[in-house]
Parts: sequence; structure tokens; C-alpha cells
Amino acid sequence: MLNGGSLGLLHALMYFRGLRGTSLKGGAEVPMFLEIRELDVHAVDFDERIGPGLIDFGPEIRQSDDLHASGRAQLVRERHGKHALIKDIRVAGNFSIRVESVCARCLAPVSQDVARKFDLLYRPQGSDAGKEELSVTAAEAEVGYYQGEGLLLEDLLREQILLALPLRSICKEECKGLCPHCGKNLNVEQCSCAEPLEDPRWAALREIREKLEH
Repeated sequence: MLNGGSLGLLHALMYFRGLRGTSLKGGAEVPMFLEIRELDVHAVDFDERIGPGLIDFGPEIRQSDDLHASGRAQLVRERHGKHALIKDIRVAGNFSIRVESVCARCLAPVSQDVARKFDLLYRPQGSDAGKEELSVTAAEAEVGYYQGEGLLLEDLLREQILLALPLRSICKEECKGLCPHCGKNLNVEQCSCAEPLEDPRWAALREIREKLEH
């Protein structure tokens, strides 16, 4: 869940317009914070290139090239009930990235290009509590929630990239995987491990299944 409530001193720096999209000392980029206060005045267009290592995708995913993301963030004001007015953040755009993971069968590296368009609506945390129906605006976009004064673009992108990746990466459809006994990669070399003897009970069940199929 995206959280803008505990961003600390670093995000306070981003309130100064001159720092957005620049780099800090040592080459680290300043994260782009989509702030309610600024969106209340005007929409924010973004065209960002984020290098490897600046977004944590977890231990199994490695970014191998620049992440490119562009789009627009704007404030959407909606009434809840007769009097309540809430401020939603709508972010629409696209991204492209190359990432590296490991094959689920043989553990070899798998490189893949991922690109996706997105149209997202972030509502204040708790604003939909007890409501069964979403507004027309919410029905048009994927809905998430933010806390505090806004949300980080990097958090939004991380979430969308992980959702776009397959649950299991395979280097190739015919991948033979690893030998369960010695651990050798069977795509590279054949091991000398003996095939385990089949349990006769499973053999009997297999024969019954084959008869039923015919």
C-alpha cells in the first residue's frame, strides 16, 4: 500500500520546486512525490528515467536497464454523501523496463522486457469504508489508497511492475530443470543419477487412468 504519511526530511526537500527530478549528492535521484498541495493548483506531467538500484523489487527481481515512465497526475474532487468532499489522485501513463529474474526450473537468469499502460485512482485511506458502490470516476480506473499528503511515484511504479511480471519465470518452455538428486542443470549436461523406481501403487493407478482415457 502506498503511504505518504511518513516520508520524513527527504520528502520535505521535494517541496522546493528546484529539487524535483534532480539528483542528490552521490548520484542518488530525489524520489518524485505527487503532493496534494501542488496537484490542488495544477496537474503534474512526468517523464522520468530511473536507474537500476533505486527501486527495491525484492531479492528475486533485478532491474537491468533504466525504467522509463511518463504520464500525468491530477487531482479529482468527489463528493461522498451530501457534504463530504474528498481529494483523489488520478495517475495515468505508461512505463517500460527490463528486469532479470531466475528460472523457476533451472535457476538460470531470465531477462524480460515489461511495458504497460496504467490508469490509477488513489483515494484517501478510509474514504470508502462502509460504501458498497464506487463513483463513476473510480469505476473507470484501478483503485488504491494513499495516506498523508500524497504518494511517491516510485512506489506506484514498483507496484505496477510487480503486478505485470509473471508469477513464475521460465527460461524456455522445454527447460529440463535441475536434477533433484545432484542438482545439475539438465539443460547443460546429463547427470548419471539413476531414475527412482516407481511405486507399484502409482503404476496401478496409471494403468487404470490409461484404460479410462481409451
